[in-house]
Amino acid sequence: MEKSALLNHEIVMASSDKSTNYFIKKMKKEGCIVKIAPKIYTTTLNDTPENIIRRNLFFILGKLYPSALLSHRSAFECRPTDDGHIYLTYNYTKKVSLPGIVIHLLDGEPAMPFDYPFVGGVHISCSARAYLENMQTGYRRDGVSKCLSLNEIEEKLGKIMHINGRQALEKLRDTAREISVTLHMEEEFVKLETIIQSILASKPYKNYTSSVMKIDTNGEPFDGKRLKQYSILMSALNEREYEDYPEPNKTDASFRQFAFFDSYYSCCFEGVELDMTEAQEVIEDRVAIPNKLNDSEALLGTYLLASDRKEMMVTPDTPELFLELLQRRHRIIMQNRSDVLPGVFKTQNNDSGENRVVDYQQVRGTLLKGFEFYSVLRHPFSRAVFLLYMISDVQPFIEGNGRLARIMMNAELTSGGQSRIIFPTSLRSEYFSALRQLARYENPEKLIGIIQQMRQYSFHLRGESFEEMKEKLGSGGE
Repeated sequence: MEKSALLNHEIVMASSDKSTNYFIKKMKKEGCIVKIAPKIYTTTLNDTPENIIRRNLFFILGKLYPSALLSHRSAFECRPTDDGHIYLTYNYTKKVSLPGIVIHLLDGEPAMPFDYPFVGGVHISCSARAYLENMQTGYRRDGVSKCLSLNEIEEKLGKIMHINGRQALEKLRDTAREISVTLHMEEEFVKLETIIQSILASKPYKNYTSSVMKIDTNGEPFDGKRLKQYSILMSALNEREYEDYPEPNKTDASFRQFAFFDSYYSCCFEGVELDMTEAQEVIEDRVAIPNKLNDSEALLGTYLLASDRKEMMVTPDTPELFLELLQRRHRIIMQNRSDVLPGVFKTQNNDSGENRVVDYQQVRGTLLKGFEFYSVLRHPFSRAVFLLYMISDVQPFIEGNGRLARIMMNAELTSGGQSRIIFPTSLRSEYFSALRQLARYENPEKLIGIIQQMRQYSFHLRGESFEEMKEKLGSGGE
């Protein structure tokens, strides 16, 4: 990387490379960057170190502690605690303080093949490992423990049983048993198994009454009517050839600028009432506007994903990873909204007026069946459109489904080297009309057409600065 390109990053890290460190010293002398913590410099000169580190935390962690694993309670929460504590499994134990953040490094087994890549280059414990980690003795230090409470763990396991059924909980138990040996957590598994067996013995009642309910060979209930729509859409997408629109925003600065407008208009699509100046303040300061708390947090959560290039390169290659990716990204988008159960499939129906969404008991099975159609598609645009429609149609979560659908759409495009798509609010009514055309009349043409229109429009939005991209956006987003 050219040294001058470092200035496109908000964070510049000192390294063992002499030429990089010489460049940092030169830029510091010229007033282009300032040091905000050991080895950490920033090109942002008008914000607090706490805010800068918070919004770049996972990038910093990946640079300071390569191959570190987000673990214990942090594997579930995917963010620091309210008091700024975050927990990583690494190759030694140490507590490190940064402005606004306390990093707890815990000596333990490194990331394993069953763990997942996370944002910023760190990894995150898979679900089974996270439960085992939280079965350890968690002494309270600095007023916080590395482990969730037993009640919180029991509640999480109970939700798995209630929402995804016995098979999901049994699979978690079996996976935990298998990996506990590798992780030297046999004692922790005994504790976890006791809780799981108690929940399984409760035999919760499940009453499937939908007239379109079907059960697949694995016992997963799904909405059979939806599969016909997905088949029609898959066929329509598969029979077309698509022009390539290579990603024009290649620098980190332009990638983030596009992500801002993408996140802003995606939230506006869902009724978020922030003007662009307010949205800028929320993203730059990482502080919610007091009288617009939910709207601010909706924007922040969406931007956290949309602005992370590595995260937006991740696409699912198995049905199980597809579900886990949906839940993880929803947890990040809605991380400050405990009232809507971030990352948890809905436990009741969220129908809106005349629009009947997939019954909450059929969500998992319908998504798994839909993945079979998705996996047939090859072009990034066709896969993007399919996921956009399926997630919008199923609405697997209480809130945040539209933003999640658009994140999944743009991740397909990013991973395929294609330009991302912004949803201008001027096309909101036409877009929802296109969704209804497919849902009610099995006609996918309008949906494919309007997404292609948005794609062509978005391809021309490029720029290194907010002002440059806003000028090219003009009034088209309104």
